[in-house]
Amino acid sequence: MIDNINIRVYACVVKDHKVLTLFEEYAGEPLMKFPGGGLEYGEGVLDCLHREFDEELNVKIEVVSHLYTQENFQVSRFKENEQLLTIYYLVNIINEEDFLILDPCIEKTEWIDIRRPDNPFVLPIDKIVFDLLKEKFL
Repeated sequence: MIDNINIRVYACVVKDHKVLTLFEEYAGEPLMKFPGGGLEYGEGVLDCLHREFDEELNVKIEVVSHLYTQENFQVSRFKENEQLLTIYYLVNIINEEDFLILDPCIEKTEWIDIRRPDNPFVLPIDKIVFDLLKEKFL
């Protein structure tokens, strides 16, 4: 039974036809995902995005535009009682020279070429967003 909602806010940083991705382990499962995370109580979605980049990667961002808001019902892959609502933005990193992984859960970052023929994402909404990036930047 769904009795909780989890609002997630993520960003796509695109540079030279590549998008920034994070590799981390969550609930014992390796994941490739976009930077961002969960909205905290009392926080706006853009505030969440700024906080996540600061906490995880030690950088400031400039929000360029809204990219996608999940439109379909999605149960969390990790908590069967939880519904997800996920929002994505296009952003630029302002101080790239300060980029540093601060979150110990993040194993590495990688710039993934959006021109590749396959879609390397596992999470269903990330897959949709990667396809949108391909449409927008190719």
